[in-house]
Amino acid sequence: MNYKAVILGGSAGSFQVVTRILNSLPKDFPLPVLLCLHRLKHVRSGFVEALSLKSNIPVEEPYDKDTLRPGKAYLAPANYHMYVELANRVALSTEDTVNHSRPSIDLSFITAANAYREKLIGIILSGANKDGALGLKKVHDYGGIAIVQDPNECEVKTMTQSALQLTKADFVYSTDQIISYLQKLR
Repeated sequence: MNYKAVILGGSAGSFQVVTRILNSLPKDFPLPVLLCLHRLKHVRSGFVEALSLKSNIPVEEPYDKDTLRPGKAYLAPANYHMYVELANRVALSTEDTVNHSRPSIDLSFITAANAYREKLIGIILSGANKDGALGLKKVHDYGGIAIVQDPNECEVKTMTQSALQLTKADFVYSTDQIISYLQKLR
């Protein structure tokens, strides 16, 4: 299967997992990586830089209508929803919060699932609320691969457990297994 994108969602307890994943990806990773992570809405700097220090691929906050490119990681900007459009572009919005969050993992995952269908890999990581559960269900419903970090490994299990209650994940993986899976996408 020729996948078109990977999307990861996480909140409390996911930062270290995301940095490990980004550090493990080869410099020539063949897909764009979308990151929708809950973070403080008034802190506008430092997060991209912290991820970039550990990442083998460039990490950036996209601007509205940026084209998604392989081998780059796109972090939803603080206090913006990040949508994926059919034309392989990002759209940013300051609409109301969803699940008390902006960016909303659900909105990012749902729009990515709509854009990429069976060519999307969605991964839900550690987090403290249910945001992302509905989005991962849409990834699965559209034929994409739905991966959930093993709740027993999570710092905060609420997000992963909510995702598992709402959809049948294709895989429940430890961080090392997620890394191994992604490294095989060459």
